[in-house]
Amino acid sequence: MRLDKFLKVSRIIKRRSVAADASRAGRSELNGRVAKAGSQLRVGDVVALHFGDRVFKFRVLRTDETVKKQDCTDMYEVLSDET
Repeated sequence: MRLDKFLKVSRIIKRRSVAADASRAGRSELNGRVAKAGSQLRVGDVVALHFGDRVFKFRVLRTDETVKKQDCTDMYEVLSDET
């Protein structure tokens, strides 16, 4: 699954276009490397998102194409949320 789509489906970022913009600006990392919006995610990958001076780091647990709102937090495990 693409990084931008995962961020939208898991509801970490509200819109896919915003997720793609964040990747284009270099604010997303996949396993320690800068990631593009089209980077393929797999179960076990670690993603870090940089929003200003906040860093949100999580591990991918599921890559389902569609998920109900109440189940979206089961798609990832928060590793850190630092400011």
